[in-house]
Amino acid sequence: MSRAEDRQARASTRNGWLLSVPALLLLLFAASGPLVIVIVYSFLTPGQYGNVVWGFSPDGWIGVLFTRDIFDDTLGLADAHLTIFWRSVKLSLETTVLTFLAGFPTAWFIATRPPKARALWLFLITIPFWTNLLIRTFAINEVLRSEGLMNTVLMKLGLISAPIQVMYTDTAVLIGMAYVYLPLMVLPLFAAIDRFDMKLLEAGYDLYASRWQVLRHVILPIVKPGIVAGSILVFVPSLGAYVTPRVLGGGKNMMIGNFIELQFTQGRNWPLGAALSLLLLIVVMVALLVYVRAANKGSNPHG
Repeated sequence: MSRAEDRQARASTRNGWLLSVPALLLLLFAASGPLVIVIVYSFLTPGQYGNVVWGFSPDGWIGVLFTRDIFDDTLGLADAHLTIFWRSVKLSLETTVLTFLAGFPTAWFIATRPPKARALWLFLITIPFWTNLLIRTFAINEVLRSEGLMNTVLMKLGLISAPIQVMYTDTAVLIGMAYVYLPLMVLPLFAAIDRFDMKLLEAGYDLYASRWQVLRHVILPIVKPGIVAGSILVFVPSLGAYVTPRVLGGGKNMMIGNFIELQFTQGRNWPLGAALSLLLLIVVMVALLVYVRAANKGSNPHG
């Protein structure tokens, strides 16, 4: 490479960095800045009426897993915190599985329609995004409550004699989150299935494979990137969900998002709330790494 070409390459690189400076500054102050504040707050002393006292204390992180006895200051396992955390992970995984079981047939149906009908079905799938999340959650509330649509229909059909108590349970939260996040599973699955070569199905049947074998060995491996993308899009917001567990789960069936909000409001323990927020961030990052690793392993024939 000549000197002129070398200078031109360096100038091009320098101009590229200069053009990216506004975006880098935005990421630094709008994304990294708040994260640094949360990290600092998690190592401070909680104030008496909220906020923080500017003195180092590990109590925020200790309080994630342990509680101090009010009499002898000994540490004991925080069973309530672990229960909330486990409920959050469990419901998020169940929501991901439920949306996949409902979303895969839906995406397959849409992808196999004629182009004009396919556009209409995709339009219908995106309609829920036009409505506020809180309104959609209250709509599920009207379906599941004791005097709601579900119990009314079942009682008129004579299938039950008394209303089924579904509200303020983990089941209600699961149904609500599956309804809210179902489009986030359908759309990536549709994008993967839409690129699927249907001739592979004929090849599988010609080789005397059963429908289950074709699904397991032909369809699922090829559409795996869509499954991974949909799982990420559903699991991550489900883990930090706040509105749906608050409305459908009540005060006792809270998830980690509600527990974090409680620490910053009624609990007045900002360091614990900050530590829980960072713990949620770490769990989400680990989940993303697992999903990405699974996707790469599936796409690498030598992995």
